[in-house]
Amino acid sequence: MFLHLDTTWLLFGFAIIAGFGFFFGTALDAIMKESGFGPTGNTLLFIFGFFVAVVIAHKHGISLSDLKLAVAWGLGGAFSFISVLALIKAGMARL
Repeated sequence: MFLHLDTTWLLFGFAIIAGFGFFFGTALDAIMKESGFGPTGNTLLFIFGFFVAVVIAHKHGISLSDLKLAVAWGLGGAFSFISVLALIKAGMARL
């Protein structure tokens, strides 16, 4: 999917996701405090989770030609990824 995008569109999309990731990463850092990964860590995890969710959806044959569906998959994957990692971190802290 990403291989079929022009370089300009790919960089533009990455910049938008990075902007959203920074916004949500900073907000999650304020909410989660020590349980989180810091603003930069949350941002990087958000970006990674977004793109992995979109790739997984594409691999399973889900058509992401509708931008709203692609964003929904990406945001869902990003927040799921951060939530799972936060649960793992909390579980490791209890040991």
